[in-house]
This record gives sequence, structure tokens and C-alpha cells, in this order.
Amino acid sequence: MSTMNLEIAKNIIEGAESEASKVGVQMVISVLDEGGNLIATHRMDDAWLASIDIAQNKAWTSVALKMPTHKLADATVPNAELYGLNTTNQGRLVVFGGGFPLEVDGKVVGAVGVSGSSVPNDMQVAEAAVKAFNELDLAKIK
Repeated sequence: MSTMNLEIAKNIIEGAESEASKVGVQMVISVLDEGGNLIATHRMDDAWLASIDIAQNKAWTSVALKMPTHKLADATVPNAELYGLNTTNQGRLVVFGGGFPLEVDGKVVGAVGVSGSSVPNDMQVAEAAVKAFNELDLAKIK
């Protein structure tokens, strides 16, 4: 497997944008590598400006914790085990849905973060991005 690169990120973004268009929402889609470094951010026309940081932070959270961001929701409410987690890491941790790790053979190789609508819509579009990644023939990408 080659490392995460722009060609892979473009395919991921294309899958996400297609789903966002079906849902009828304007989204920001961000792809990071396994080290949390930005590979690409794509802002659809008229997507919220605030979603640029949110999408990147969702992806960063997913790669940093090797899990989807929605799995943090219940654990971070008041009196829960991880309450206050979102105040760590200079506020970069996002504890609601829309960020997913990208895995090859069980190893996290990057992440995608999507923002711009309701959490269910963000998750639906992010899941389409993961599906697009999983369908790639990574051996053909250099």
C-alpha cells in the first residue's frame, strides 16, 4: 500500500461529494494521512466556512484516536468517563459524527472528516467517502 496521497484523496472526495449532492447539502470534505497531516480539503460551493475547521478536526480526531468520531458522543457527556475530552489537544477533538478512519488490513492509514449539515447527513457523506476509499485498487495508485 502506498501512503495516502492526493490521487487517493481526490477519489475519496469524489465519493463524498457525490453523496452530498444526492442528499442536497453543501459539505466540506477533508482527508488526512496517518500522521494527521492534511492531504486535501474540498469545500463545495456555498458550504459553511466554519465547516473547514470542523471537517479537518473530525478527520484529525479519527486518525489520532483511530476511531469514528460518533463513538465518542456518549462517553463525553457530563458525568461520563471521558467528559471534557473535547477540551484537550488545543480543542481539536470532535466528539460528534462525521469523522472516520481509513484502514487497510486493519491499520489506520488516514482519515476523512465531513462537515456542513446535520450529524446524520455528515455521517452519511463520510461513510460514502470511506466506501469510495475501500473500493479503490490501491495497488494501482503510486
